[in-house]
Amino acid sequence: MRHPILVTLCLAGVVGLSACDRTIDKDAVDREFSGVNAIDGAGLNDVMLTSGNPEEAVAYFQRAASQDPERIDLMRGYAKSLVRAQRPREASQAWAKVVDHKESDDEDRVQLADALIRNNDWENAEKVLDSIPPTHETFKRYRLEAMIADGNKEWKKADSFYEIAVGLTTKPAPVLNNWGYSKLTRGEFGEAERMFVDALRHDPSMFTAKNNLILARGAQGNYNMPVLEMTQVERAELLYSLGLAAIKRGDVEIGKGLLRDAIETHPQHFEAASRSLSALENA
Repeated sequence: MRHPILVTLCLAGVVGLSACDRTIDKDAVDREFSGVNAIDGAGLNDVMLTSGNPEEAVAYFQRAASQDPERIDLMRGYAKSLVRAQRPREASQAWAKVVDHKESDDEDRVQLADALIRNNDWENAEKVLDSIPPTHETFKRYRLEAMIADGNKEWKKADSFYEIAVGLTTKPAPVLNNWGYSKLTRGEFGEAERMFVDALRHDPSMFTAKNNLILARGAQGNYNMPVLEMTQVERAELLYSLGLAAIKRGDVEIGKGLLRDAIETHPQHFEAASRSLSALENA
């Protein structure tokens, strides 16, 4: 008769111990999943900064940073997402807060300078760059230094910074395009043409460099279309740019002919070219 009672008590003890074990296991699982969530969160941060919708990324990092305001990685994510969302005024304010953080570094100051330039605050951007020690040598830092020097018409400094920046990246096409445009504004059309050709060698799809190349050639009186990879629409737009360049040089009849070519080349109605041609013919 005692055996069932004893068995019952033993089972109760086992169940009680199992319950304790489950409690201990639950705590361990909670700690384990807390770590997993932190890792997942870091991965999500990267996703939001690259493939996520910019405005969704802003909301995500704003919410995350408000819950843990001392985490500099979340502050950086918020600032970067504002830049991606093309909200430069807020981005510059966000990067300023990052720079004020005790864990900030020189790269954060570079990012602040970039945001200030996007906000057209060149003076403060220059001050921020000047505060960064020369030992911090990065592509972005020198690209911004080149842009500042360009704005100040310090051409030798600009050329030096552009050259360094080109050497610090595996994708120099945008820098070469900017450098070429700088040469174009100085009236150094041959050098500008060389820069744009080099940019297109690295990235044949860059339409901005194609258009700038056309402008550089047109400014030299060269109205022949260069051999480029282009769509029919791009060819029409480039002919239009070349026509305007010819008209600007005083070669009006050549310009008219190029505008007509642009209109005929475009697969649809080319409103801008048609309007320009009409204005010339009615003048």
